[in-house]
Amino acid sequence: MPKYQALAVVTRYWRPGEEFLAAIVKAVAKRVEDGDFVVVSEKALSTAQGNIVDESRVQPNLNARLLVGWWMRVCWGHVFSAALGFGPRLTRNLREYPLDAGGRHKQVALERAGLLQALMFGSEGGIDGSNLPYAYVSLPLANAQEIAERIRVEIQAELGKHVTVVIVDTDKTYTLRNFHFTPRPSPMRGIHGDGGVAAYVVGRLLRLRKSPTPLAVAGTELSAEEALRIANVADKARGTGTGTTVWNMAKHFHVTLTGVTWAMLSGVRHKPIVIVRRKPLRVKP
Repeated sequence: MPKYQALAVVTRYWRPGEEFLAAIVKAVAKRVEDGDFVVVSEKALSTAQGNIVDESRVQPNLNARLLVGWWMRVCWGHVFSAALGFGPRLTRNLREYPLDAGGRHKQVALERAGLLQALMFGSEGGIDGSNLPYAYVSLPLANAQEIAERIRVEIQAELGKHVTVVIVDTDKTYTLRNFHFTPRPSPMRGIHGDGGVAAYVVGRLLRLRKSPTPLAVAGTELSAEEALRIANVADKARGTGTGTTVWNMAKHFHVTLTGVTWAMLSGVRHKPIVIVRRKPLRVKP
């Protein structure tokens, strides 16, 4: 099994309209080598392309309100949190899940991802509000493979480097022996996706090995197993930034859940790109 080394690349915060291809090439120009894996965050790409929704403009229906008042606060906050061993902070956040903002969020989840995904307590169908300001959430990429190929071609054209591009989401993939599955939709080939709340609960209950989810690979053929290892190495190098949830992000900035601004996020060191390199195997004489 190969070993890897990783370098997280710091960039400015990518707002909607960011020329992400040029930003990626500039960021890796003096660092990347032939054969490297360039791992890019799906959320950063979605934000740069304006693939986001302002939930403050959404009106929740009765189903969305029921999901908040009963499913989130009671089922997740009391039943599932105990069964799955959630910590006291997350348990408290679920029991106090915001009725208004939460209803708007669940309405977006129902419309964009469906009921099975909306039953998740967060990142429903790849919809995520962390690392975004106000009431914005990012949507999953519908064309991740195409974007990965565009990034690969741009790096080769501008830098003359032959790399493999991997687009990754922090939502987890669980592994049971050689079977890989994830709650979110549209992972790379070899990972079974769109399992929603059922996949999450099974993965947590069985305490299965988990890794961030590779969505697309361009430049070479990778098995799901190696792609998951690379995603895990990149995730550790990148760190958690302002936090893995909107609650953590709000606490980081000492504001309400919708009080984070573009300026606040722009003042943080962001690492949307990680260069991963295979370590050469040392052969003992």
